[in-house]
Amino acid sequence: MNTASKLLSGFALAILAAAGVQAETYDGVIKVTSTQSRAAVRAEAVATARSGDPFSDVAGQGVVSVASSTDRASMRSQGVAAAHSANPYAEGYGQGVTRVAPSVDRATVRAQARATARGDRLAI
Repeated sequence: MNTASKLLSGFALAILAAAGVQAETYDGVIKVTSTQSRAAVRAEAVATARSGDPFSDVAGQGVVSVASSTDRASMRSQGVAAAHSANPYAEGYGQGVTRVAPSVDRATVRAQARATARGDRLAI
């Protein structure tokens, strides 16, 4: 009885395993058949690319013109001047050159630098 139940459970597992395993079939490379010529597909692609994003907020509004009171040359000269000027977002912009008054004379700093380079200890 014990051997029969082991065989029966083994057969049941084998049947379940065989039912669960299924091989995927390979049909080869799928060939695309199109009714349009290459030129027609290319023209359609160009038209789609130039049509814009249909999901944008301003889709369908077309080109929006902005009325400006300044001419192109003055805007260009202002842009060039801004590009050649200092970075207005830099830290310390507009404060000029900062002068620091040294509290230690130059000879003392030089002696400390030489001693540090040689590995000497200074009595500070």
